[in-house]
Amino acid sequence: MFKTLLLAVDINTPESAGRSAEAAISMARSEGATLHIVNVIPDQGMPIVSASLAPNQNAIDETAARDGLADWVASNIPQDITTQKHIARGTVYDQIIKTADKLDADCIFVGAHRPELKDYLMGPNAARVARHASQSVFVLR
Repeated sequence: MFKTLLLAVDINTPESAGRSAEAAISMARSEGATLHIVNVIPDQGMPIVSASLAPNQNAIDETAARDGLADWVASNIPQDITTQKHIARGTVYDQIIKTADKLDADCIFVGAHRPELKDYLMGPNAARVARHASQSVFVLR
């Protein structure tokens, strides 16, 4: 039923992906699915911000993200699970949805934290993914 799974992780807060990774691993094993793992590098926002950064800052960020994701996968995903790693840049929830669509993913796994007041005003990434994705979404705390 589920052959292509997408697990969204934030390598800057690896503890947030614990339960979602466990669920994704369990489903990948039981379904014989490929587990795609995405880490999103947030965009820099306004052009004035990116103008103040080093000219090669994007390349530095992407290299760090690739290395960090590779380390996270090596430490957290068993070798018997077929994986593919992806790095995206932009708005977190938007890039998770776009990656899922591009991969034709059957479902998305995202971690959620305990909501704070600001989350009620702006909405956390997990809620936005669940609201806007066309795939099934598993949100785990």
